[in-house]
Parts: sequence; C-alpha cells; structure tokens
Amino acid sequence: MLRIGGLTPYSATDYPGCFSAVVFCQGCPWHCHYCHNPHLLPAGTPAAMAWSEVVDFLGRRSGLLDAVVFSGGEPTLQAGLAEAARAAKALGFKLGLHTAGMYPERLRELLPLFDWVGMDIKAPFADYEQITGVAGSGAKARASTRWILDSGVDYEFRTTVHSALLSRDALAAMGRELAAMGVQHYVLQEFRQQGCDPPLPPTIPAYLRCGMVERMGRQFRQFSVRGA
Repeated sequence: MLRIGGLTPYSATDYPGCFSAVVFCQGCPWHCHYCHNPHLLPAGTPAAMAWSEVVDFLGRRSGLLDAVVFSGGEPTLQAGLAEAARAAKALGFKLGLHTAGMYPERLRELLPLFDWVGMDIKAPFADYEQITGVAGSGAKARASTRWILDSGVDYEFRTTVHSALLSRDALAAMGRELAAMGVQHYVLQEFRQQGCDPPLPPTIPAYLRCGMVERMGRQFRQFSVRGA
C-alpha cells in the first residue's frame, strides 16, 4: 500500500474552498533547489505511519472534513495511489492531488479519480533541468499539463518564484507558454525557506512587485500571487 511520509490532519489551504486532511507520500525522483520537504525525497525511507492508520483517522473525520489531498514527495510515484484514493473516496471525501507531473501516463490514468489537481510548474519547459536536476523533466511536465487541461478536472497550476532560480524574462516566457496551452488558473507562490536544504536566502523577487506580473496575470481567467 501507500508509503506515508506524514499526515496533516487539518488544512484550509491545500484544496481550494475545502477543509482537508493532507496525506504526504514518500519518494520523489526530482531534486528541486527550493524543495521544503527534502525528507520526503528518498523513496526507501521507512514509512512514518501505516496506510491503515490513515484510513482509521479519516473514518473518524467523516462529516468533519470535506476532502483528502494526496501530496508529497510525488504521489504518482507509488502504484498504491489509485487504491488509496478509492478508499478515501468511499468514505465520502472529495479528492485532491498535488503533483509535479513527472509521470504523465500514470497521471492520465489517475485523473478520473480526483476532483481537483494542483500541479507545480517549475520553469519554462525547455529549462526544467535547471530546477529539477533531471534531463527530460520538462517534456514530462508539459505532457502532464496537457493531460490535466484535457481531462476536465478542476485544477490549479502554480510556480514557486525565487530570483536566483527564475528570472523575470523566464517567468514572462513561462506565462506566455502556459496561456498558449489554454491554462486558465495560475498562481505564483513566494519562496518559503522553511525546510529548504541547503537553504536559499528568503528573497522576494522584485518582479513580483512590478507591472510585469499584473500584465502577465491578464492572460489568465484566474491569477494570484500567494505569499510565503
């Protein structure tokens, strides 16, 4: 079953408009420089808790929470995600998924199970390796973006911004690329230093406070900048 790296029993921010529990899945093959959950990267780390414990917890929260969000790490890394998602849905919860889109074919098969998906967009797809450290990662993320848009599932695409990793020009190019694909809901997230290893300075890019971001936002039906 699912290898669990942690559980947040209550969140008002991980599924828009819903109170949710967040199940953190262990393992991720990408090594993004701003990752604030590096302890979740090794797939072989012993589970923090058993999936059966999560199911017991969710059973006690039925009627008190609206949704269950599978986050990570990268949830689609694990073959047990589909079965776990069905078990959570059977308890009456909406289902959310946080993903980086690194397994597009798996994501395509999983999308019908979920009510909402939040996908991280790291950089312009041609520049992904600079963030993830993995060759070919941009092509996989682009394919996953296309699957989400074509699925009809409610979604949010979001990008974590740090001036050392994403320039103003790169951000503008990424906005144009996503808008051309048909993305309608896009969020910029300020970098959060907590948990980042090795740490990056907690700088807020100056371009988040200028007219460029406002102009960029006009390309999307829903657009916002989310604080750290």
